[in-house]
Amino acid sequence: MKPTDDPTVTDPDLYRVVFENDRVRVLEYFDEPGAQTHPHDHPDSVMITLSAFRRRVSLGGEQRDLELPAAQARWVGAQRHSGHNTGETPTHVFFVELKHSTQNPSGTTVLGPS
Repeated sequence: MKPTDDPTVTDPDLYRVVFENDRVRVLEYFDEPGAQTHPHDHPDSVMITLSAFRRRVSLGGEQRDLELPAAQARWVGAQRHSGHNTGETPTHVFFVELKHSTQNPSGTTVLGPS
């Protein structure tokens, strides 16, 4: 992903980094009804919905309307898109973006969160 295609660059008022390490980056996304994003890229990610919402994602001439409930975890394959909140409620989600897989060089496992 080019830095200019990063959603925190294309739409810094809507996306913010809440955690990052060498394995994952966690983004929080929040918008109001009618808000639209610029085209941007996401790597393979897990999306966690905090609110129920309706939106349209599109790229070029292709588009898809989505309606998602709150408190869901969904797989989102790597993609480029723009989004439009077409509903009457805010969109509030977390994206857990996956980075390249790495192995712990010591071969040990650290228990619990770090």
